[in-house]
Amino acid sequence: MKWIVEDFQRALAQLQRWQTWAALALLGTFAGLAYLVSRFALRTDAILVFLNRSGGACRELSNGFIIFLFCGMIFFALTSVLTLGEFQQFLQHKERGAHRQARQAILWGSLWAGLALLIAVAALVFFSRYCR
Repeated sequence: MKWIVEDFQRALAQLQRWQTWAALALLGTFAGLAYLVSRFALRTDAILVFLNRSGGACRELSNGFIIFLFCGMIFFALTSVLTLGEFQQFLQHKERGAHRQARQAILWGSLWAGLALLIAVAALVFFSRYCR
């Protein structure tokens, strides 16, 4: 029973570190963007529009747009995972004192995060212009 208390103490100790909150902020940002994009995407679903369950009036998407948005979703997921991986590399290099590698990891992480944000914002702009 003592191990449960120790696990909770270690969890609370982790919550006091800035690295934990930075990782949670990254996860929250990417989850929030994915939620916003998926909310718009469900408005364009043909079955939901047919059943009058859609929350908005959007034009019907062609196959090209559907394929483009599906590929964008995949690239958004991949760049999000790459961002989190580079952040983890940054933390590991920082702990070991490898400052050059840490700088390189944070640079690549920033570039991947920028690309993920660009993909999500582009999808949001597309959907906001496509739906009334």
